[in-house]
Amino acid sequence: MAPMKVYGWAVSPWMASALVCLEEAGAEYEIVPMSRCGGDHRRPDHLARNPFGEIPVLEDGDLTLYQSRAIARYVLRKYRPELLKEGDLEGSAMVDVWMEVEAHHVEPTLWPIIRHCIIGPYVGRERDQAAVDESLAKLRALLPAYEARLSACWYLAGDDVTAADLCHFGFMRYFMETEYAAIVDAYPHVKAWWHALLARPSVKKVIAGMPPDFGYASGNIP
Repeated sequence: MAPMKVYGWAVSPWMASALVCLEEAGAEYEIVPMSRCGGDHRRPDHLARNPFGEIPVLEDGDLTLYQSRAIARYVLRKYRPELLKEGDLEGSAMVDVWMEVEAHHVEPTLWPIIRHCIIGPYVGRERDQAAVDESLAKLRALLPAYEARLSACWYLAGDDVTAADLCHFGFMRYFMETEYAAIVDAYPHVKAWWHALLARPSVKKVIAGMPPDFGYASGNIP
């Protein structure tokens, strides 16, 4: 069977969520590198894969799939359904809850901080500190819920790692490289959970392709 193909650039936090799940699944895959700066995601061949012009895109045989969380669910459902708690009605519901929290609360909170604090200086964009402060306020309101949950169990959907945890990796990876990472220190269970994720072989492999500056300092910008 031919390996799956994943189209995108490895530094992307959205790409990272898919890649970590592929690694956890032990799936055979190859990355088809693209250039964001070169506009590869806007070219007709890519728009044929994803009409929204986004990455990642997964090809598995005749199936073409986009949206990082959909890719994560598909891959794990195929190879590691236990990471979705398939067959456990309550457990799978908790996986869904925390994947939704990540999608609707964590990503939109962390992305402005990352964009202004890490990417902005390299692309000549003046920092909008008001936007950063607004996101930091949202984060400070969000973290107590995570601390409460992670004080009751090791991971977000119980005592074993699941897709709910893995899908937090991409944006957390970059936020923890900003000058505001110490905010997490006030939440010991969140901090322990994050370090547990960092220790996973899948995360170590994927993070190797995610320089803290998105590759801007070295000039290796996709």
